[in-house]
Formats: sequence, C-alpha cells, structure tokens
Amino acid sequence: MLRKALISCVFFGLSGLPAVAATSALVVGIDIYPHEVSLDGAVKDARDVSRALKAADVETVREFINEQATKSAIRAAWLELVGTATKGDTIIFTYAGHGAQMPELVAGSEADGLDEFLELPGFDRSRSGETAKEIIVDNELNAWFAEAEAKGIQVLFVSDSCYSGGMNRSISGKTRLAPTVRAQLPPPSDEAVSGAAVKDADLSQVTILAASLESQPTPEVVIDGEPRGALSWSFARALEGAADRDGDGMISRVELEDYVFSNVKLQSEALQVPNFTPQVPRSDREIVLSLPRSATLASANGIATSARTSKLKPARDMGWTGKLALSVDGQAPKLENVGGSGVPYRWDAASGTFYTPNGDVAGEHVAADMVQGVVDKFILLDFLKALAAQKPGKVSLTPVKDIYSAGDRLNFDAPQSGYANMLVFNLANTGDVQLLDVQIAGSGSHVFRLRDLEVVKPFGADHLVVVSTNAPVDAVAAVLATPGVDASEFLRLLEERLDGTDSTVAIQPLYTRERGQ
Repeated sequence: MLRKALISCVFFGLSGLPAVAATSALVVGIDIYPHEVSLDGAVKDARDVSRALKAADVETVREFINEQATKSAIRAAWLELVGTATKGDTIIFTYAGHGAQMPELVAGSEADGLDEFLELPGFDRSRSGETAKEIIVDNELNAWFAEAEAKGIQVLFVSDSCYSGGMNRSISGKTRLAPTVRAQLPPPSDEAVSGAAVKDADLSQVTILAASLESQPTPEVVIDGEPRGALSWSFARALEGAADRDGDGMISRVELEDYVFSNVKLQSEALQVPNFTPQVPRSDREIVLSLPRSATLASANGIATSARTSKLKPARDMGWTGKLALSVDGQAPKLENVGGSGVPYRWDAASGTFYTPNGDVAGEHVAADMVQGVVDKFILLDFLKALAAQKPGKVSLTPVKDIYSAGDRLNFDAPQSGYANMLVFNLANTGDVQLLDVQIAGSGSHVFRLRDLEVVKPFGADHLVVVSTNAPVDAVAAVLATPGVDASEFLRLLEERLDGTDSTVAIQPLYTRERGQ
C-alpha cells in the first residue's frame, strides 16, 4: 500500500506508404516443443494476429503453427513474399515462441559473444549439431531483411519471445525463454555469414520494438482468462485500429508507441516495459503501417477514431462480465460476483494471501471479512482495463521496478491531457478506493504529480488509476471523497457515467513486499 533483446522485439518499416502499397504477412506460433518446455499461449497469439490481419484486408497471410513451423517452410514463405512484393510494399513477419542464445557463429559479430535465435520445434539441444537447421539465428534474420531492403520493401517483424535476465516477481505461468545452448554449433550458414556484416544503418526501413527491457524476460501472462503474450495481444488490437487515434487508416510510429507501451504494461501488470530502437522516430511523420481498413474496423469495434469526440465500446461488449474467477483454499464465506471463467485468482484462507492468475501476491493477511472487498477491487480493475485497452492514457512510476520493497520512495506522474475532467485514485490491495486528485470543468487537465511516496504495509498489489474525460464526474468525485469507498458501489457509478464515453484510462500497477523477502 502507499503512504539486449533481439528475439523479444518488433521491427517496423519507416517511411510513409503510397496509397497503392500492398501488405502481406508471415505468422508463426509455437506452443508444442517436443524437446523443450512447451508454451501455452503462443498459438493463440499467432491466430489472434492472423485474424486481425485478415480482418484488416491483408490478403496474403502465410501461417505456420507448431510442427508446421520448419525453417525450410518459413524460409520458402519469406522468399515468396519478397519475390511477389514491389517497392513500397510491406511484409509483416510475426513470431510467438521460444527464444534463446548460443555462442556466436561468426567470430567477433556480437559484442557479448552470443547469438540470439528463434527456436523451432525440430531443434533438440541434446543433439544440437544434428538439429541446428531448426533455429533461425539473428544474423540470418538480418540477411533476410536485407533481401527485402534491396527491393525497397518495408519489413515489420513482431517477435513475442525473449532471451533476457531475471524476474523479481513470482509468476505461475511460463516465460518464452529457452536455456542457453552451450555447445558450439556447426559452421554458420551462408546467410548467417552475410547477415553478420549487415549493420543497423544498412536496414534503413527497420525499427525495433522490444517486448521487454534487457533485464526482464518475456512472460506468458493471463489476458481475458487465457495465457497470452502481452506484445502479441497488443499488436493484434493495434491492427484492429485501436492504435489509429486519428482514424486516417495509417498507424504512425507515435501512435503505435503510445498504444503498445501502455497496453503491454497494462496487460502484463508492469512485468514488461517495451523499448523502441531507435528511441526517437526518424521523422515527425513516420508511418509504420498503412491499413486503410483499420479505420473502419475501429469504428465497428467502438475503438476511438478521434482523440476528442468518439465513444468507446462498453466494457461488457469488450468481454468484461462483472464476475471474477476465484479458487479458494480452505473455508470461504459466501461471496458475490465470483464464478468467472479462465485462469482463476486464488485466496488461501489460512494465510490470508490473495494471488493473481499470474501467481503474484495481490494482498497479504486478507481475512474472511475482507475478501469480498478484494474480489470487488479486481472486478473493478478488469472493468477499467476493458476501457484502457481501447484508449489508454499515460502514467509513470519512478524508479521503474517490477516489485517495490518496504521503505522505497516513489514518484508518480500523469501528463496533461486535453480533457476537461480528471480523476486520480488508488485501488489499494485491501480493496479500498482512495481519491488522490480530481479536476472538474477545466480547460485541460493539469499535470498530476505525487512525490516521495513511501511503500508501507499492508503489502500486495495497488493500482494507481487516472481517468481523463469530458463526461461529468462531479458525482463520482463526491463519492470518492468519502473515506472507505466500496469498490462495488464505485463500479456502479463508473458504469452509469463513464462506460462507453470518450475517456482515456491509464493504470499503473504497483506490487510491494516486505524488504528482504
């Protein structure tokens, strides 16, 4: 409570696209690894992205699922797409599955002496020499992209996988991280050799968006009750038009960055922080994707197509049910609004520990008379997430950590928006809703800052929320000003007054624990 990752990345084409430019796609999703720990959500990711691409009128989509994902098949599909495309066209290549590292194949090509690679189902590290043809090494990808670059084709490569460092928070799901290969593999392919010589400057139409910072692995997290990759989920929603704020059928670098950064953090509960390279767009008008039908899709889906005037889809139309999936260890009191589907939250009645579907500690010492409030808090949070997924706002918490310890000092910031009204509140790990700030009928919300906050007991998961809107919020603010606000009552107010309105919602998860745990 308050008082290096190539293989986890997205590559995007850069310059503005002509109106007649065509888009094609190659989509790979692997859950089943016969010689590795299998995954749970990568195939769902791939099929979600494929569906969004087809809905956006991308006619040519080559999809490879599980055992279909052989290197020869993927390579042949890539060559087909490059051969068919002409200057100004875009190829989208998405990958969801394991990533790993191994000793560099081309001496001196990597600063850390390690190559990253995409691991396909046929690779067996116990027979690495024999099965080495079933990996795609970073240098080989460079060579593939250079083939497209030579024809003036823009490449968009989305890779929801990782090789990275440790994670401080517990997680019951899986990471898309395979062990490092220690043995030296056979001599590199001709593509790996030629790709090792390709420099960033040689790929002038390529941008990288990493799914996680180098210090974080890429976890599978629970989204809508299912294990998923937060980057793939966010990218699919971006294709549907959620990232196209002005509804012009083109997704700019700034629009994509704002949408993906906010939603990866939101859906992963701040376990991931994406990272663009280069960090600054090459031009103010940089376009990464031209999908004219995204504007139509956005309108049909209730997603904002104007930064000021459009309405959003109601939360229930986004799949929110008003119920929470909950598993109880021990004797539970009679609880309301439980029984939702999907991976459940869990409450240990004996210890009072309340766990999220990802395995995080959401609350400690939650007694029987408190558990309904915590349930209501997460139902409210899911409601807010359904709104934020359509039109996310911006907030930041510094310093950035995946978990904070007792005594840590924090700063929380929300930038100014063009909306007249703003609500800032905390959903505490106890289930309480705490008002932090309110602005009513302003000419534009002010910058909000909280400085030198201290992490204190009780520990668990707080969520700092900023709602910016032109809808009246007087009644909501009046209720929030009352101590001990009930989360279920507050939810009813938001449903009545803000659901489906032109509003932005920003959510900053804050996980805390006792120092030394």
